[in-house]
Amino acid sequence: MIGLRRVGPAEFTAGLDAVLDIYTAAMHPPADQLTGRKAIMGNHATYPGFTCLFAERADGKPVGVAYGFHGEPGQWWHDVVRRAVTEHNGVPWARGWLGDAFELAEIHVHPDYQDKGIGRAMVTGLCEGRRERTAVLSTRDQATAARHLYRSVGFVDLLTQFVFPGGYERYAIVGAVLPLAGAPAAG
Repeated sequence: MIGLRRVGPAEFTAGLDAVLDIYTAAMHPPADQLTGRKAIMGNHATYPGFTCLFAERADGKPVGVAYGFHGEPGQWWHDVVRRAVTEHNGVPWARGWLGDAFELAEIHVHPDYQDKGIGRAMVTGLCEGRRERTAVLSTRDQATAARHLYRSVGFVDLLTQFVFPGGYERYAIVGAVLPLAGAPAAG
């Protein structure tokens, strides 16, 4: 049985090695990027409105992790994406999607536990009760299970075929109005 447990910034930071293990198993990044990724994740825990869910086995071992925070100017992803969305669709549209957004930074499930509804539970659980107007994230711009999941809970494409500065992979920037489709409304 897999359960979800909300953790705060301190516990998230203390568990970064387990978080990185899940990320590595799910994403297969080059080994030379792991130290930098760990530092970035640790920094995310300092952002306003940070929230994290661990998906854990009955013995407490994490098999999934998802986290996000309130996006605002001065955060790398927020600034890069807002600039690109503004260039593509204009200031009002970018402001509407990114002006008051919950940014889902990482959502990963260990491959041994995928296709069991854990990712869906983490996405909807993270977004539940958020006071932001929208939720946004980036995902590989391919026909993946993740893209299907995001669409099924109300995310739409804001920008496709996007390559982050210094990168080479193509991403889709997607957004949803909160609360998510099929999720309970806040308070």
